[in-house]
Amino acid sequence: MKILGIDTNAKTRKGLKKGFATAISYLAPSNASGVTNTCPSASKGCREACLFMSGRGVMSPVMEARINKTKFFVNDQRAYLLQLKRELAAFIKSSAKKAKTPCARLNGTSDIAWENVLLDGKNIMQHFPDLQFYDYTKRIDRMSNFLDGSMPSNYHLTFSRSENTKDETVKSILAYGGNVAVVYAETLPIWDFDAEVLNGDEDDLRFTDPRGKVVGLVYKRAKGVTVDDAIESGFVIDRAKNANAEVIA
Repeated sequence: MKILGIDTNAKTRKGLKKGFATAISYLAPSNASGVTNTCPSASKGCREACLFMSGRGVMSPVMEARINKTKFFVNDQRAYLLQLKRELAAFIKSSAKKAKTPCARLNGTSDIAWENVLLDGKNIMQHFPDLQFYDYTKRIDRMSNFLDGSMPSNYHLTFSRSENTKDETVKSILAYGGNVAVVYAETLPIWDFDAEVLNGDEDDLRFTDPRGKVVGLVYKRAKGVTVDDAIESGFVIDRAKNANAEVIA
């Protein structure tokens, strides 16, 4: 089985117009694989609204493939990492032939601390120091390490807010120059949490975002979870209901 998908969704394909090719690994989120928890900080609202249950993720063969890849990672991590290295090396070569800058996101539907997963004493970012890696994370420990410079220099993290995240935490991350992804109902405000809101749906190239910004994402409906359900859980914010809110149409 292949670990990486290359520009396999509409959002990453938008990056092609900006000169970037994107490789993403999609594993089974949270406890869906039955062998490990790949999202230790996932909230109830996050699990219910997970991308695993939206888009191509709702298709049974896709679910099965992601579960199998997760079992591969858990049951034979060294073999998994060796294959990941081969696929990344091939991706870098193919990107060069297409005159695209390669970038990689290993947590498409997971939140694994790849900086701590080692192969022959080095993490995957250290094996590819010239390749830009990026991810979203709900793990405050990982985001703190990123902000204090403890992460590999070629690994960019964007914090992902959930209903369990205090507003003060969001503002603190922004004040330290970190970016925070926030899911909104149908429209994006232009200003929230005392910071400018970027349109995060324009592309997936989070490492190119200016620092200290909210990355606004419009809710993608998951199977069986309406936008009203997601708003009620607190995972999704609906600023449009505020008559004084300035929103992006």
